[in-house]
Amino acid sequence: MLGRVAGAPVVLAPSALVGAVIIALIFYPAVSSLGSTGIVVAAAFVVLLFASILAHELAHGLTAKACGQQPHAFVLTLWGGHTAFQGASLTPGVTALVAVVGPVTNLVLALGFYVAVSLAAPYSVVAWLLGAGAVTNAFVGVFNLLPGLPLDGGRILEAAVWAATGRRSAGTMAAGWSGRVVAILTVVLAMGLPVLRGGVPSMWTVVWSVFIALFLWSGATGAIRYARQTRNIGTLSVASVGRPAVGVLHSSTLEQALHTARAAQVEIVVLLGDDGQPVGYVDPQAVASVPPARLGVTPVSAVAVELPGQPVVDASVSGEALLAAVGKGTSPLIATRGGLVVAVVVPADVVHALRV
Repeated sequence: MLGRVAGAPVVLAPSALVGAVIIALIFYPAVSSLGSTGIVVAAAFVVLLFASILAHELAHGLTAKACGQQPHAFVLTLWGGHTAFQGASLTPGVTALVAVVGPVTNLVLALGFYVAVSLAAPYSVVAWLLGAGAVTNAFVGVFNLLPGLPLDGGRILEAAVWAATGRRSAGTMAAGWSGRVVAILTVVLAMGLPVLRGGVPSMWTVVWSVFIALFLWSGATGAIRYARQTRNIGTLSVASVGRPAVGVLHSSTLEQALHTARAAQVEIVVLLGDDGQPVGYVDPQAVASVPPARLGVTPVSAVAVELPGQPVVDASVSGEALLAAVGKGTSPLIATRGGLVVAVVVPADVVHALRV
């Protein structure tokens, strides 16, 4: 861990060290004529590159925090970096804003390096290094704006489709497929352009274009898979996944509770405390073990399962809000409308609905 920013750790992943060595080896031939100084310049370039990537990720995280999201970690990896955060429900506007500030930060840095080159001594090591920083940041900024996940441009495309359709899964799906196209074009252009110029692509060009394409393809495929798994979230509602229920006072007898359930034509009975709030639900297996002659004298609380923390939701809750409520625990949720129990939402039913 390199430190903390906005309450989140800045982490240097082991793969980033591998990436640093590879980048230094690629960069060194360009400055090998400087002798031992070239090694220092190559190392300085790597530090400059990763500092630019860190600035990119910090821009994401700080903007997200300003929009109500809490960053969890800023991670530098072999492929650059990523920022994890969560908080209040995201909107298309916030998603696009958080995504675009990263590349914009790199483009601003590129401009700053470009201006600094004109102030440095011509043809000096410093000027060469500043020029490399300008080109690198410009490339990182422009490349990340390409419209395909997992790039930032993909997040912007996702937000645009999300805003147009009202479904985030549709945006994720579109940006995922676009990411696959970007992955293919990366290899085609990297290998095709040298051929069109009458040459052949270098081994480094082939290797890096394939690695980058595989990274993009993997991220895009993951996005498509996630979109398929979550596209049903928008259809989630208490009406679609809830089991109809009725509430009875915990002081009622089992016979009274069963009579109330039959009258309401439901199978699930929820126990209510003296304040009218749900405190448990009747266990059907426990009911089956009670002799018919004892139903009138057996308190319904004797065959009930206690509900921890009064997990109650309004029956109008749907979509991501319902999923978030279910995800807070493993116990069923009690759905109420106007203070009256109308359904019980079982987590397993929600999982099944999403899989279907």
